[in-house]
Amino acid sequence: MNERPPMMQVTDAAAQQVQTLLDGRGKPSLGIRIGVRTKGCSGMSYTLEFADEKAPFDEELKAKGVTILIDPKATMFIIGTEMDFVEDKLESGFVFVNPNEKGRCGCGESFHV
Repeated sequence: MNERPPMMQVTDAAAQQVQTLLDGRGKPSLGIRIGVRTKGCSGMSYTLEFADEKAPFDEELKAKGVTILIDPKATMFIIGTEMDFVEDKLESGFVFVNPNEKGRCGCGESFHV
């Protein structure tokens, strides 16, 4: 029987940044919730929001000391994705390396599967 690939991998840098965001929020939070929404020229983009509680059917991932909830509508789009946090001289942000992506728009803001 085939095993399902890991829902998501989280790098050390991403886990640290999530913890920094949670610490700076000013109120207790369970973790963050990752989803996808229709946006951009390629169709979908990733969303991140603070999560105060687990919603019904959320996938729960405990990774490197942080809790990441995955919206059930996003699950099929992000199975096997690696979440990283990258900083350079001009910008910083979360980066998703998704093996399900078939393409990205030119600006990198959206993707399609």
